[in-house]
Amino acid sequence: MTTLRRLGQTDFQIEPLVLGTNTAGWTADEATSFAIFDAFVDLGFTALDTADVYSRWVPGNDSESERIIGRWMKARGNRDRVHVLTKVGSDIGQGKRDLSAKWIMQAVEGSLSRLQTDYIDLYQSHWPDTTVSQDETLEAYDRLIRAGKVRWIGCSNYDEALLTEAMAVSEAKGLPRYQTVQNEFNLLNRSAYEGAVQDIVLREGLSLIPYYSLSAGFLTGKYRTEADLAQSPRGNSVKRFMTERGMAVLAAMDEVAANTGATLTEIALAWVAAQPGVVGPLASATSVEQLESLARGARLQLGAEDLARLTAAGA
Repeated sequence: MTTLRRLGQTDFQIEPLVLGTNTAGWTADEATSFAIFDAFVDLGFTALDTADVYSRWVPGNDSESERIIGRWMKARGNRDRVHVLTKVGSDIGQGKRDLSAKWIMQAVEGSLSRLQTDYIDLYQSHWPDTTVSQDETLEAYDRLIRAGKVRWIGCSNYDEALLTEAMAVSEAKGLPRYQTVQNEFNLLNRSAYEGAVQDIVLREGLSLIPYYSLSAGFLTGKYRTEADLAQSPRGNSVKRFMTERGMAVLAAMDEVAANTGATLTEIALAWVAAQPGVVGPLASATSVEQLESLARGARLQLGAEDLARLTAAGA
């Protein structure tokens, strides 16, 4: 049975896992990143997600993720066997929250150069820019698609109103449509997708690429007490999940782990992958071992009873 899933109404399908590469050049050096990418494709996956701002928040770094992916694809000669997803328009690090035509045309050339490629499979609006009309943004993408520099487009962090407007503009003006939405979505945080956005995704034939699938690591089960928080630099960002609801979710995950033999990481990803409209969870790794666990989770098929137990715990 194939596990391939189509991204929106594009002409490409992927296995249900998108590899987040914000770690490349940050918490994973180039050699480690190459090893992770190699393992990823060896396991049958193809979609690498990056952004022009990864990881500019690190002193001395400038779009290291795109550069490392570019060098890896050149070294392996495999550009035609992977799907490159990148983004424009974020003010993370030294970036710019700018979706003007002028900036998009400038930014795409930088991404293409760093990635050492002639085209981007999926070019995504990273954050909404309310200072620029969606008409202008989509017209810029239309020019890039016609020039062969971008194949398809997606958006990230868009709510119901922005997504509805974008769909209407595309329809009215015959412009390219966003095919994917990249919003936060996991067992604990569902509001950016469940409800109105999910309704649009399903009605319009789009796909969700959910990020923070593991709630900053909380859903791995490593953090259960205050003492656990002190053992990791991510402790402060995880503390907010240590609520009665968060603990109830972990308890439900423990029950599913006992039933399946899977780890909590794998269960968290399997739940995300099973939700309507999801093409596959977005997750990153800093080692081949972590990557292998992500792969098992993305392909894990949970039973209806286990899925219902997890959904109810996080409601």
